[in-house]
Amino acid sequence: MDVIVIGEPLVEFSASAPLTEADTFRLSFSGDALNAAVAAAAAGAHVALVTRVGQDEFGERLIRFAAAHGVDTRWMLPGAGSTGAYAVGADPGGERAFAYMRACSAASRLGPSDVADAPLAETAVLLVSGITAALSASCAHAVRHAAEIVHASGGKVVYDPNFRSRLTTPEQAAGVLADIAPMAALVAPSCPGDSLPLLGTADPAEVVRACLKLGARAVAVTRGPEGVLLGLPGGGDTWPDGSAGPLVEIPAVAAQAVVDQTGAGDAFIGTVAARLATGTALRDAVRAGTAAAAISLQGQGGTGRVATPEEIDRLLTRPKEA
Repeated sequence: MDVIVIGEPLVEFSASAPLTEADTFRLSFSGDALNAAVAAAAAGAHVALVTRVGQDEFGERLIRFAAAHGVDTRWMLPGAGSTGAYAVGADPGGERAFAYMRACSAASRLGPSDVADAPLAETAVLLVSGITAALSASCAHAVRHAAEIVHASGGKVVYDPNFRSRLTTPEQAAGVLADIAPMAALVAPSCPGDSLPLLGTADPAEVVRACLKLGARAVAVTRGPEGVLLGLPGGGDTWPDGSAGPLVEIPAVAAQAVVDQTGAGDAFIGTVAARLATGTALRDAVRAGTAAAAISLQGQGGTGRVATPEEIDRLLTRPKEA
């Protein structure tokens, strides 16, 4: 197994207008875990999604959808509770509005025993997020248990804090970050979306410093159109006090069109995980992630536009405009 993703797939009702006005919705499937798993599979990795879905028609459709996009669905199991869902009103120029219907969902009942059945000790990369940990106490335990197994087995743990104020508090989310960071090969907080509530700073360099101090081996601070600041331990020549470094600026890839921002961060982290699992150097994996994120902006919904490896490589090698 190259990549294992743990989290909740969701039924998605997306609209091209604000939710206060929209009357037409497109049915699809999304959620940060599914978006990332689909992106990782499209990038060429053997990916499994570990979750539970409701014993209903939407649960069956989610499993079929994931399988059709190359995701190994053997650990997408039916369970008690409904399949989670959400509605999103897309506004490319501003904030997206979400309305969630996931309380007491099947995936929120996921626990350590569920993830223990997956081949964690044999996977190259485990991808987990703060959203998954925030779904319930049992989900938080599942995330930590999976990270412990993969870390102890020599695999890479990739953690996306993905803070959502509707699911958890800054204090609780910061606690999960502190818990997982010492086991993480890469932590990928957004700035300022994750960094301000969890670390108290909107300075990308300080975000790197804070995550390295927590024990992460590398940090990729995502900044939307400003690109990614990649921080690595050791070196020190780029830090004013020589305490840590180097810092690597990785520019964003310009999107050909922006239809919907939903899932761009998931496309980024899923592609990074896939590239790391298949032996790509971290800097190049992050560059590929930025290209996948740019391509994802062209589709509506979290899985509306999924980049292929050929598209990613072509975008990265495209000559810059004068």
